[in-house]
Amino acid sequence: METKRLKILIASPEVVPFAKTGGLADVCGALPKALAKLGHQVKVILPKYRMVDEKEFKLSGLKTDIPLIPVGDKNVKITVKNYNLPSPKVEYLFVVCDEYYDREELYKDQSTGFDYKDNDERFVLFARGTLEILKARGWQPDIVHANDWQSALMAAYLKTIYADDPFFEQTASVFSIHNLAYQGNFPKSALDKIGVSKDLFYPASAFEFWGNVNFMKAGISYADVMNTVSETYAVEIQSSSEFGHGLEGVLRTRNADLYGIVNGIDYDVWSPEKDKLISYNYSLKDISNKRKNKELLLKLCNLPLSSRDIPLIGIISRLADQKGFDLLAKIGDELLSLDLQLVILGTGEEKYHRLFKEMRVKCSDKISVNLGFDNPLAHLIEAGSDMFLMPSRYEPCGLNQLYSLKYGTVPIVRKTGGLADTIENYDLQTGEGTGFVFKNYDASELMDTIKLALRVYKEKDAWLKLMKNGMKKDFSWETAAKKYVEIYQKAIQKMDVVDV
Repeated sequence: METKRLKILIASPEVVPFAKTGGLADVCGALPKALAKLGHQVKVILPKYRMVDEKEFKLSGLKTDIPLIPVGDKNVKITVKNYNLPSPKVEYLFVVCDEYYDREELYKDQSTGFDYKDNDERFVLFARGTLEILKARGWQPDIVHANDWQSALMAAYLKTIYADDPFFEQTASVFSIHNLAYQGNFPKSALDKIGVSKDLFYPASAFEFWGNVNFMKAGISYADVMNTVSETYAVEIQSSSEFGHGLEGVLRTRNADLYGIVNGIDYDVWSPEKDKLISYNYSLKDISNKRKNKELLLKLCNLPLSSRDIPLIGIISRLADQKGFDLLAKIGDELLSLDLQLVILGTGEEKYHRLFKEMRVKCSDKISVNLGFDNPLAHLIEAGSDMFLMPSRYEPCGLNQLYSLKYGTVPIVRKTGGLADTIENYDLQTGEGTGFVFKNYDASELMDTIKLALRVYKEKDAWLKLMKNGMKKDFSWETAAKKYVEIYQKAIQKMDVVDV
């Protein structure tokens, strides 16, 4: 049966290639294109931050008569600009308001290191402004697809302030949770800025969370359908406060409307055959150039090239407890005593900056530490490493393990969230599997798993088969996009039934 051509608005606080702090931007950069390729009409909206390069993308101002947007006792003027991607056809809209978005970073004040104090106002404006832009432009979506707490209020607005607005009568909402740890938790005074009735704020209500206003909870409560970015994570976030961060109860009440969809990856960008950021392309049929990328990576990182073919482990990550670096801290000395080399790219908590710098001083011939974000280096680490390490405490989906599979870089991961859903543990007897998976969040178990990977690496035929097992996997966005269309259809069917 042919699927109806849907009009889909994807709202996200960050989108590749315009603005990015993490994997959310990659998802919301790739999914719209995949949906457009399936024949749907797709628009994407995000704030016009300072980092959005107007000249590079030739943004155009749109003559749209948008009413002033109420944000508490303020009435804020916004304008809108756009960029049209010709193939596949996607229109990108930008909410322009320099007072709120023309800043050095997306969410944090560089001078303090803390979130902007007016983040509640900034994303109230984004949510309500988006709906007013749609009305002003006369474009009625079948689906408003909001992503994470920064756009969660759109789902709430459609069921409250805009509930009786005929313009949105046929519009359903989908809310995607990319990382439940970040919720948009603000003082009770934020309710006035949101503009909904005070009657909607009471203990255990959709907006209330321990006396505060919680944007994520509002999105979860009001969306017609929700999803998170892997099937295992969808189960985990309902199971305990460790994963649910206090929202596990409300998630359990919406269990029937919560789905898990593993992110896809863009193989036009992340594939050793097509990668424009690596010097030596290679493929499943001929992987010989992977060795040349390794040699180049070692040279670039000032690590010695050994004739003994020492295994090289790559890490590209936010350096934080969530990513398992407290485990690495416990095994650091033992790890560096092994016959291996390590390349790290990322930034995050200062304690891990110090840890890896100290490790570098101890063993400068074994570890390269690159604090920051460097996209060409990230691609070269995927292409040049033999293994990729992701020992996460929790991982909603994860993208780097998927990139690693395609590049023949064998993942070493913990069995959690999307890592559990995408990496099959290597079987020593059959040679099946795509990586090495450890179960418990335990430093000694991580160490044992790394040692096992190093032993298998010495068996060249077995290792080659393991690499190719991963390279054959298909995590393209086309597969994921079809699953999103399925939940869009469910949202349209359920939009009149949600009882908050």
